[in-house]
Amino acid sequence: MIQEVIVTTQNAQGMTHIAPMGIHLVGDEFIILPFRPSTTLSNILESATAVLNYTDDVRIFAGCLSGRRDWPLSETEKVQGHFLSSALAHRELKLVRIESDETRPKLYCKAVHTVNHAPFTGFNRAQNSVLEAAILVSRLKILPLEKINREIEYLSIGLNKTSGEREREAWGWLMQEIEQHRQELNEA
Repeated sequence: MIQEVIVTTQNAQGMTHIAPMGIHLVGDEFIILPFRPSTTLSNILESATAVLNYTDDVRIFAGCLSGRRDWPLSETEKVQGHFLSSALAHRELKLVRIESDETRPKLYCKAVHTVNHAPFTGFNRAQNSVLEAAILVSRLKILPLEKINREIEYLSIGLNKTSGEREREAWGWLMQEIEQHRQELNEA
């Protein structure tokens, strides 16, 4: 199973990095698969820790992909690091083993601490649309523009029917990224 979460990691200087990722859950292991090179990968290899943040605020996913990474943080309890202050829950992880790969190593982690901060009341279709659009934006350089356009057209149906202010704001950020990509393709 893959869970779409926000991963927070910390470097030796205490700087926290925030990144949306699909985390694989296999039994009681959490597998993080960051691409090389990436800040998330460097930080986990350096600290041997990571934090999974479970949130229903899709602006954080869209924000990370559109240069908005300044989200309020709180200190973790069992590992050195931070979690999103707005997280519904967070899980503190320790790295237990690495499966090496030139492109995308598998980082196997175990949970050492889990905290529920607020109830999860469910996703609406607009939140799902924003998450899927965020995944498309993260793959702008590898997907054909026609596929992106088709997917966005379909996802906008759910967004238009069920969105609130947060979802519309997040969607707008992602659409700016897609429009910028279109312009870059036209200039090339």
